Amino acid sequence: MSIQNENSPNGRSELYHAVLWMMGTLASFSIMAIAVRELTNTIDPFEIVFLRTSVALTIVLGIVFYHGRKAISTKHLRLHVFRNTIHYIGNLTWIIGVSLIPLAQVFALEFSVPIWVAIFAVLFLREKLTIGKIVAIVFGFLGVLVILRPGLIAIDQGSLAVLGAAFCFATAHVVTKSLSKSDKPLTIVFLMYTMQLPISAIGAYFYWTTPTWVDWPWIFLVGITSLTAHYCITRAITLADVTVVIPIDFLRMPIIAIIGFYLYSEPFSIWIFFGAMLIFSGNYFNIYHERKKI
Repeated sequence: MSIQNENSPNGRSELYHAVLWMMGTLASFSIMAIAVRELTNTIDPFEIVFLRTSVALTIVLGIVFYHGRKAISTKHLRLHVFRNTIHYIGNLTWIIGVSLIPLAQVFALEFSVPIWVAIFAVLFLREKLTIGKIVAIVFGFLGVLVILRPGLIAIDQGSLAVLGAAFCFATAHVVTKSLSKSDKPLTIVFLMYTMQLPISAIGAYFYWTTPTWVDWPWIFLVGITSLTAHYCITRAITLADVTVVIPIDFLRMPIIAIIGFYLYSEPFSIWIFFGAMLIFSGNYFNIYHERKKI
């Protein structure tokens, strides 16, 4: 997080660069969703996770080779196994969701991750249940109900898959927070892809379809954007306050809605946007409330 005054030359420069990094984040998540949607037409989600992991691990191995083996040491191997198994399930269910429901709905439901993070942080990390967390949890669940509208429309498998993915990602985030106290980010990322490769290979074996030449550009895009998305948002958060970064991240909603409309003829839904706004408002209030206490 930046410590520069935003009105100073250095502060304005860091804010400008943070916005640029967030543009990279938005582009990465959007391209990843498109690539996954294109691949699910011919390749099973189990295989997509395996291919994505293979591409990303190849890139990470080059980084590890540059920094040396000492950069990936850990004393918490079992915790990494738990985290990466849960994270794998999250990736798989997210891809299933992308193949079944409109992309805007996928991103809207994915914004529910902070709800579970807030709950898990209180239950397992012994963080205090503040007013901000309560508002985030309540608004988050209300937002999910608005998007799904249970009782008015049937809750489809795609929505349940993305909600399951959000639950898994939140679990992985909480475990990552615990691991980050002792392990370097490169260690966490390297072990994530290394451990997920054999896990994903099992599913890919049973559902394997040999990719065509048309598939490979999309496969490389999924693997590359899975790295660049998280790298860009991490860089943005180090340069600017999260109260600046999070609203920019919310722009994923209208961007992916426009993409879905033009590429896949997905209709705009006011309920998806209203539900996403409720989730975002709760999350933003929690962040703003926590910042006021510092």
